[in-house]
Amino acid sequence: MCGRYVMARATSDLVSAFAVEQSVGPDVLPSWNVAPTDDVRIVTERFRQEEPVRRLATAKWGLVPVWAKDPKIGARMINARRETILEKPAFRKAAVKRRALVPADGYYEWEKTADGKIPTYLYSEKQDPLAFAGLYEFWPDPALPEDHEHKWLLSVTIITTQATDALGHIHDRTPLIIAPDLYADWLDPKLTGGSDVAQLLDAVPEPVLTPRVVSSQVNSVRNNGPELIEPASA
Repeated sequence: MCGRYVMARATSDLVSAFAVEQSVGPDVLPSWNVAPTDDVRIVTERFRQEEPVRRLATAKWGLVPVWAKDPKIGARMINARRETILEKPAFRKAAVKRRALVPADGYYEWEKTADGKIPTYLYSEKQDPLAFAGLYEFWPDPALPEDHEHKWLLSVTIITTQATDALGHIHDRTPLIIAPDLYADWLDPKLTGGSDVAQLLDAVPEPVLTPRVVSSQVNSVRNNGPELIEPASA
């Protein structure tokens, strides 16, 4: 799974890295310990006057389906399994209509050992920043009037996939990472067929990530700072 990650880039850096044309929503402070239900930045493409526009938006991490009665359900939907996104009621419509990129510097996993769980930071030495495959949704708050500025909650889930042999010893799941040459295809709002999305998922290459054992400070969401991704002292 992906339960904690790092996103410490300024908005201007993300605009440049993802060729963003429009930035919307409140800014998000750099974080070295992004946790579920936090506000995060996502990249989407939506039609405006019949032309696709690439946007940087702010979403709540934890997808809230449009049919949900309570937004708290999002805390249980921080991840979506790549193998079932075209089948699960919570994700299947978003998989063909609302795909996103979730920028990240890297993410954390905890390797289970006989001596306990070892926190590990995984990052790429080549793709910088990373782009997790995501799905987003708009949820209407029934308690607010139609014209209220907070009527619609934007939320996102991160797609996970089976970890490769190289990373499988750390955790059996890993975020699905979209390579830069597939950004346009993944975000393409004209790609709405389930079989086409399935083919695109199959075309995503396996990432090459570098693991780094880090301090147990990352275990607490109260801790935040660049020291969290530094190598653990011996």
